[in-house]
Amino acid sequence: MIQSVEKILDYELLFREPEYQAIFRNKKENFEFNHSEEAVKRAVEWTTTEDYKQKNFARESLTINPAKACQPLGAVYVANGFHKTLPFVHGSQGCVAYYRSHFSRHFKEPTSCVSSSMTEDAAVFGGLNNMVDGLSNAYSLYRPEMIAVSTTCMAEVIGDDLDAFIKNSKQKGSVPEDYDVPFAHTPAFVGSHVTGYDNALLGILKHFWDGKAGTTEPLARMPDDSVNFIGGFDGFVVGNMKEIRRIFELFGVTVNVICDPSGTWNTPTDGEFRMYEGGTTKEEVERALNARATFVFQQYCCEKTSKFIAEHGQEVVILNAPVGVAGTDDFLMEISRVTGKPIPTELEKERGQLVDAIADSQAILHGKRYALYGDPDQMLGYTRFLLELGAEPAHVLATNGNDDWAAKVQALFDASPYGVECKVYPKRDLWHLRSLLFTEPVDFLIGNTYGKYLERDTKTPLVRLIFPIFDRHHYHRYPTWGYAGALRLLVTLLDEHFEALDVNTIAVSKTDYGYDIVR
Repeated sequence: MIQSVEKILDYELLFREPEYQAIFRNKKENFEFNHSEEAVKRAVEWTTTEDYKQKNFARESLTINPAKACQPLGAVYVANGFHKTLPFVHGSQGCVAYYRSHFSRHFKEPTSCVSSSMTEDAAVFGGLNNMVDGLSNAYSLYRPEMIAVSTTCMAEVIGDDLDAFIKNSKQKGSVPEDYDVPFAHTPAFVGSHVTGYDNALLGILKHFWDGKAGTTEPLARMPDDSVNFIGGFDGFVVGNMKEIRRIFELFGVTVNVICDPSGTWNTPTDGEFRMYEGGTTKEEVERALNARATFVFQQYCCEKTSKFIAEHGQEVVILNAPVGVAGTDDFLMEISRVTGKPIPTELEKERGQLVDAIADSQAILHGKRYALYGDPDQMLGYTRFLLELGAEPAHVLATNGNDDWAAKVQALFDASPYGVECKVYPKRDLWHLRSLLFTEPVDFLIGNTYGKYLERDTKTPLVRLIFPIFDRHHYHRYPTWGYAGALRLLVTLLDEHFEALDVNTIAVSKTDYGYDIVR
């Protein structure tokens, strides 16, 4: 083989070498038994047509590449947002490996999570013994201050009762009787990761506010002047939480951030391994009951949690991931209304700087057509920002979006002249979006790493602004919220535009009339 100590090639070049190309040809000719290249080409071309799109959108019992993940992923996200808390998934090891790798590949940080290692016998007889042993091992080996339990499909299909299992485990000595083990049922076959986020967060608040599964008295609310903030499932949490805390600090408001995994996924390399870093403490969770109001930044991540908090006497300010000028305006004005404090001068200045930046670049993005997919709240925030820029969010898709969400997006379209020809697609997947990109093409696509296959097929440049982002590094370290985050979004959109423009005008004496030094 050509790979040797003296000549080491990266995989990008290695597999282009003649030896590997010969292996690939042999495999295709003698083992794959594929259709002819002409037949494959005809089929591929048909999938780009209006006829195929109509058949594609008519399917009802098949989902192809949904733009969502399963509930336990959201539950693991929540557990990582609490101080010295170990996520414990009652289910199989393979599922937990997926959750850990998903977060580790996006944040480029280790993600702690354990499982009860259910196998065939547990699927038949129940997973109580797995829970008893699993909690004991997790408590003894990793010394967390709290273990947050969620479930996978296997545990839910056979009907394992987490409340009973945890109490039995305590009676058997797996963990002390007064040890905190909040839990949530998170069946992966319904809902999505945002549903799991909601269920897990609700489970933790119920545990501390409502008497720890009936083992203590519920907490009594003693109102104070603090406020709570819940960010929801956010792939840019490392950058965004810094920005959110800065905003509240500028207001001079005491804020309890409920669920903050930004420390877990931003640990330094200094010779010390930090299995647990940062996060909301148990004391902060208990104090949060006393807050005058809770800001829920993403409505569809917290539908049950918002209702629960409201039932405990707090005002709940519900938002839809507001970004951009108008979105951030709304957020800051709500803080000002709830707290009675004026909007800080520094933030007013940042707003002006953002407006100036948008004005500088408005002609570039005006009229550009975008397709975007992701979680419901993020789609609402990004749609509003694109319309604010004079761009057209032509196709807005959320696999986990419902009719209520679609109506909110349509209201944004109806309120802007740039939304006249735009459409919203709830409960659709990325194969639907592929048909749209061929039959109703756009200039750019906003999505996550999985969108690169749509980019390759349809030649639509991809802007990576949605979790997960595996094939680019460190995007999560920068904010997308607040005026500072909106500036970052603006620059990201502009960079992709200029990069595509350079690629399309690079041919010497043919297209380089647009290959400009000054843009």
